[in-house]
Amino acid sequence: MDALNLPAPGDKARIVVVGGGFAGINFVDHLDTRNYQVVLLDRHNYHTFAPLLYQVATAGLEAPDICGPLRKSFRGKPDFHFRMLEVRGIAPEQQLIRTGAGPIHYDHLVIATGTRANFFGSQDIEAHALPLKTVPDARRLRNHIFQTLERLDMTNDPVERERLMTFVIVGGGPSGVELAGALSELRRHVLSRDYPDTSIEQLRFILVEGADQLLSGFSDKSSSDARRNLEDMDIELRFGALLAGYDGQTATLKDGTTIPTATVIWGAGVTGDIVEGLRQDSLERARYIVDDQLRVRGYENVHALGDVALLTNAQWPKGHPGVAQVAIQMGRRLAKNFNALAQGHAVKPFSYLDKGSLAIIGRNRAVADLPKNLHLNGFPAWFIWAFVHIFYLIGWRNRAFTFLSWVANYVTYNRAVRLVLEPSLEEELPEAEKLTTHP
Repeated sequence: MDALNLPAPGDKARIVVVGGGFAGINFVDHLDTRNYQVVLLDRHNYHTFAPLLYQVATAGLEAPDICGPLRKSFRGKPDFHFRMLEVRGIAPEQQLIRTGAGPIHYDHLVIATGTRANFFGSQDIEAHALPLKTVPDARRLRNHIFQTLERLDMTNDPVERERLMTFVIVGGGPSGVELAGALSELRRHVLSRDYPDTSIEQLRFILVEGADQLLSGFSDKSSSDARRNLEDMDIELRFGALLAGYDGQTATLKDGTTIPTATVIWGAGVTGDIVEGLRQDSLERARYIVDDQLRVRGYENVHALGDVALLTNAQWPKGHPGVAQVAIQMGRRLAKNFNALAQGHAVKPFSYLDKGSLAIIGRNRAVADLPKNLHLNGFPAWFIWAFVHIFYLIGWRNRAFTFLSWVANYVTYNRAVRLVLEPSLEEELPEAEKLTTHP
């Protein structure tokens, strides 16, 4: 045993995997650990189904419904070991991973750390805007939304009411579109009943997008369908607009426009979650440059997968899209290559099979770009979206609970998780608004 209570790998090679996202778990799942010892490291002890984070944020699902315990996922897998650790660096010359609990030696390293929010160097936006990349982000956003509504219900100041009733969503990609649609439906079907003393129909949801269309990477048809749907749902769309600053009170756009608001939700950009230690020439645009065997440039025994990997070719000159299917397929291909090497067989290059793109906008509203230039809109796309997301959730419990929650929401127009759990409303109130009590 070493300092982290890991057994010696014996005559096996040790593969250390950093990150329990789609790429990491699919790699581990398809790796034959009779030939390798695998050590999975992640700062959390669960896998997050990130495409449904917005439903946690808008009270449609509980966080456990979209999370799968990593230890349970690989229970019974031979020579698999999980440690809940944050990786602090790589020492490639010594083949060591540095963690807060001590170093871990590797024979092969797989980096699948994904992405984190990119605020493009704006400290005030980073300090005050609300990202949506993790489960804690989703819970914080949900609490903030309902805390804001509670504060709205307690003030008659017209200026403050306008600020509290304005929600700015930055970024017109799938997460921004899906979040805007979910908030609109929350306003229409749920909040009006919860807050009868407040003019909930006056809530404003403003979607700010720097480009001239939504859903970059989707077809023009899907983009225009998404725009029409959001406009039908009373979402204010501002194209060619970039957020320049946000101080917690006022959002300022690049053109000088100001929007008084208590809520800015940030979905305008991500950057690779890079682990320090590898050569700088192995990086480009905060992603590891990899070859068609998913090896990081300059290293034979270091691989990168998913959103943090940059693989360019004639078909994908700017790299593959940052979607779950790329990460899943990369993880599976690398595992199969390791299995082939263990058996003395040749490895195969990674080739991405594009299965299409999906985005949900609201009840019976979705868009789908499928292979062979097939485009769907409305209920058929919504049904496919629901089926695919149920299918890729980890564990039958999560699939069952999510399915039942969606059925209940569909039938009753309700959202069950409208709870303010942390922090308290008192902590969120400005100092002047806090109540003073006397013994």
